[in-house]
Amino acid sequence: MRRPRNLSKEERAMWDHVARKTDALHPEHQQPAPTPAPSPNKQPPAPRAPMPDFTVGMKADVTRPHDILPPLRERLRSAPVRMDAKNFMRMKSGKLKPEGRIDLHGMYRDEAYPELITFILNAQTAGKRLVLVITGKGRAGDDWTGGRGVLRRQVPQWLQLPPLGPAVLEVRPAHLKHGGDGAYYVYLRRRK
Repeated sequence: MRRPRNLSKEERAMWDHVARKTDALHPEHQQPAPTPAPSPNKQPPAPRAPMPDFTVGMKADVTRPHDILPPLRERLRSAPVRMDAKNFMRMKSGKLKPEGRIDLHGMYRDEAYPELITFILNAQTAGKRLVLVITGKGRAGDDWTGGRGVLRRQVPQWLQLPPLGPAVLEVRPAHLKHGGDGAYYVYLRRRK
């Protein structure tokens, strides 16, 4: 049931005038007119703390945290390790050789996504554990804006979502000899 809207003074006066001149169709079913609820006493908002004095040339307070996400490279490097430590250290230092690779350079997002799905699922089916996904670096300093470097930002997200998420155990930026920030190591789960 919809709540009736509040009437203005003129509308309320007109309604009362019309209501006084009408007769009820069924007086036995007549309900008393509702009385408006008293409005609660509203307290004025609490005064804000005064702004600290500021003079030109004064240093800003930069100790407070911000809510901007760290760059993708930092988030991947600081993520908890889910694979065995020995293989992780070998992979991180570039000593573990990838068993397969896919180069997504120059592809559009809608071309690269199905290619990546096919490659990862086929690699897992073939029993491969470590594969290299090359995305390219994109334009420098373009981590969170649109434009170039789209695959570099999108591939780690795609690897966490279905249908690839259950197949992937670990995603990390590649070692310099395998492409550095323009490539990712993808460590796959064993097929059950």
